[in-house]
Amino acid sequence: MPETSVAHFYDELADDYHLIYSDWDASIRRQGDALDALIGQGRVEVLDCSCGIGTQAIGLALRGHRVTGTHLSPRAAARAGREAARRSLSLRTAAADMRRLPFSDGRFDVVVCADNSLPHLLTEQDVHAALAEMRRGLRPDGLLLVSTRHYDDLLRDQPVSTPPQVHRTADCADGGERTVTFQLWHWHDDGEHYDLEHFQLLPAGGEWRAQVRRTTYWALSQDRLVGLAAEAGFVDARWRMPQETGFFQPLLVARADE
Repeated sequence: MPETSVAHFYDELADDYHLIYSDWDASIRRQGDALDALIGQGRVEVLDCSCGIGTQAIGLALRGHRVTGTHLSPRAAARAGREAARRSLSLRTAAADMRRLPFSDGRFDVVVCADNSLPHLLTEQDVHAALAEMRRGLRPDGLLLVSTRHYDDLLRDQPVSTPPQVHRTADCADGGERTVTFQLWHWHDDGEHYDLEHFQLLPAGGEWRAQVRRTTYWALSQDRLVGLAAEAGFVDARWRMPQETGFFQPLLVARADE
């Protein structure tokens, strides 16, 4: 899928992205705490190269890290910066493609690419290019944290939808509003790629208004991603599962080769 369509997907989603979560602020804190525990040291230089509206970047800034956030979507990156400022946090943000990061070599101690962002890249060449850029941006022995869906299971089962998630406003008990989010998946004949339709049902004067956004993913198996990371210059790569880390997705943890 062309990169402009991925940017368009997140540009359209930027204003409503927090509605994916039942409680976005709680998710920010929980994910930041889980990633901080894996980093294991205070106040390091972190690049979140798929920052979206700031879920992981803000969470890490809350833990005292010096965070830079980039995203293919200018609107998402801009919102991340605004959300950090609203919480009195420093977060530098910019629109950038993870395959062409606008930073000097060896600038960061940690690079984060979370929330199933890397599988927006649909070929080995593009995934390798992104991982090589992350490696270039890391100092020797720097830490890489990449999270994806649990694709080993999904490749076997090939689900066609996700369960609905409900976001409730704080005053829902007193007549507040709910938003319902779910996805439909359409698998390609190769059994690895799938088109995703992202549905949000938004309240509209006693009725529901449907907002539908579309994008495409590559369901990368864990072994395959480990191999691509090794080719890009990472060592000691291993997967850490949610029950171990407290993070909501499996995490590939690796080090930049010295």
